[in-house]
Amino acid sequence: MKPNYFLPYLLVLFFTTSVSSQTKTFHNLSKYEKHWAIWHPFASVKLKKHQAEMYAVYKEVKQQRLLDTFENGGKLDAFRHTFAMAYFSKFVKAKKLRKLGKAHEKANYQQFLYHLPDEDGELSDSLSSVMDLRNNDIALSLAKEVKKLNIEEIKQKIIELIKTGDVFIMKRNAQGLYLDCNNQIIPPEKIKGIWNTPKCLIKSDN
Repeated sequence: MKPNYFLPYLLVLFFTTSVSSQTKTFHNLSKYEKHWAIWHPFASVKLKKHQAEMYAVYKEVKQQRLLDTFENGGKLDAFRHTFAMAYFSKFVKAKKLRKLGKAHEKANYQQFLYHLPDEDGELSDSLSSVMDLRNNDIALSLAKEVKKLNIEEIKQKIIELIKTGDVFIMKRNAQGLYLDCNNQIIPPEKIKGIWNTPKCLIKSDN
């Protein structure tokens, strides 16, 4: 390998995904995330540098139960994606982060095809991907604003957005069971291991 191409590979070796709770080395990334990392090596290093503090805030929100307890399709899930993208936009351009978000969702689909759970411990589905991408876009629309805010202020900003219904979650009943858009409980066999499910996307103040 020529020397001028070697540095990016060294840098992306330490790359971590913006929305995952586990550190990934370059070797463990999907082909989509690897492609992003190779083309954005310095952005990758910035994400690595700030991921620990981002995840610490997420764990705080989770442990204190400031929202709900649903790491897949719930308000806690929405917080993780929205907060991570908003916070990282202080350091990396929104355009690059949007591409990373799309690469990550492509990776989730690849994991689904191989029956591998995503970072939440569940198999991904089409609506999970739509939810994440929409919430990513909402977060990145705040890029200019959050540059003036500290990490605690960004956390409070995202929590407020969730409470006022400005992000997306999946419809559930009081027992935490998924509902379709007609408020009917979805039988487990209709969503387990299925990409296109009848789950329903709603605003986060419901």
